[in-house]
Amino acid sequence: MSTSAIQVSETSAQASARAEREKSGRPSHWVHAKPTEFKNPWPSFRSHTAKDFMELLPKALSQGTTSPSKAAVAEIPLQKPTWGGADPKLVAENAHKIKATWLGHACFLVELPSSTAGVRGARILFDPVFSDRCSPSQWIGPKRFTPPPCALEDVPEIDAIVISHNHYDQSWTPPPSPTSSPAPPAPHVFAPIGNAHYFHSLGIPASRAHCLDWWDARRVTTHVSEKHTASFDITFTPGQHFTGRGILDRFKTLWGGWVVEAVPAAGEDTAQAKQAKVYFGGDTGYRSVPSSTDDGPEDLPVCPAFKEIGERWGSFDFAMIPIGAYAPRKFMSPIHCAPRDSVSIFKDIRARRALGMHWGAWVLTTEDILEPPKLLAKECAKAGVKEGAFGVCGIGETVTFSVGEGEGEGSSA
Repeated sequence: MSTSAIQVSETSAQASARAEREKSGRPSHWVHAKPTEFKNPWPSFRSHTAKDFMELLPKALSQGTTSPSKAAVAEIPLQKPTWGGADPKLVAENAHKIKATWLGHACFLVELPSSTAGVRGARILFDPVFSDRCSPSQWIGPKRFTPPPCALEDVPEIDAIVISHNHYDQSWTPPPSPTSSPAPPAPHVFAPIGNAHYFHSLGIPASRAHCLDWWDARRVTTHVSEKHTASFDITFTPGQHFTGRGILDRFKTLWGGWVVEAVPAAGEDTAQAKQAKVYFGGDTGYRSVPSSTDDGPEDLPVCPAFKEIGERWGSFDFAMIPIGAYAPRKFMSPIHCAPRDSVSIFKDIRARRALGMHWGAWVLTTEDILEPPKLLAKECAKAGVKEGAFGVCGIGETVTFSVGEGEGEGSSA
C-alpha cells in the first residue's frame, strides 16, 4: 500500500482470485510464457491481412485530406463543463448519484456518489487526451474538429487516471497540473500490463503507476476532505482490440476496459447500501464482419468477454461504450464497434444506462461524423432498449445517473 494520501492495495480477496487464475497457467491472451506480447483469443477476432491494408489505403489517403463541414461540426453540442456544480439545488439532489462529464472522444470524468453531504465523491479520469492531434507529432496526423471543452488544468482534483490502451487517441501523456493550494496529492495511474516503461519515461514513480492484466483488481482509498475518505475497487477487463504506437510495437502491450465499483464507507450498512458500479469500455470490437457492403450474417461469432463481465457484476448503473470509427466495416469491425455492436455490449454487460463515446473529435474512419449517434438511436429502438437508456451527450456536458435503479439487463423494454 502506498504512503500518500491516495492509497492503492490489493485486497486479500483480489490477491486470492489472481492466485487462482495463475494456477491455470499461461492466460489465453498471452502469446508467450511471459507477458511480452498479446492476442485476442476468440473466433470473433480476425487479423488484418496485407490485402486488407491495400484496400484501405486509398480510402485512408482520401479521408486524410477531407475536413468535416462547419455545419456538421456545429451540430455537436459543446459547452464549458460545470462538473454538475452550476446549480446548488441540483448539487444537493445529485450528491448520491454518479456524475459523468464527457470531455470529448473517449475521455470522461466520473465522480462516484458521495456518502457525506457537502463532500465530493471519488473522481476518476478515463482515457484523457487534450492534444490537438492524436499522433506521434502535433504537426501531422488526425486533427481535432471539436476542441476539448476545457484545459487540462481546469479539470477538478482527481484521484485516478485510467487508460484503456496505448493508442494516441486514448493514451494520456502530460501529468495534470495542481490547480489549488495546497496542491492535492498526485493521482494514481491505472493502465494495461506492458506500459510500465512508458510511465517511467514520463517520470511517474512506480508507486503511482499500476499496470494490470485482465481481471486483476486493486482497491483505491482517497481523502475527499480533511475528515472523510472514499474507496472503490477497480478491475481491468477484457476487450477485443490491439495496441501499438509505431510499426514495431503492435500487440506488445495489453488493451481492455475497466470496472469501477464503490466500496461502502466505514460504518455503512453493506447489506442495505447501494454501491455504484461503472463500466468503461475503452476501445473494442465485437464481431468480425467479412464485408463492407453489409453487416454480415446473424451467426457471426461475438466476443464472449462482455457477457462474462455482465455475469460477474450482475449489472452496471452507468457504462461508457464506444460507438464510432467503424467504417469500412470489413477492416474496422474486428477492432471497433458499430452502434449495432455497441447495443449488444450494452445488453451483454447488463447496463442500466450508458453514454456513447469514441466519436465527435477526430476523423479516424470513413463514416460521416454525425452518423454514430443517429445510428445508435436506430439500433437501440430495433433492439428494444428503453428510450433514453443508451444515448449521447454534449461535449462538456455532465449527466447524472441513479444507483441501483432499473432492470440491469440492458434496460430492455
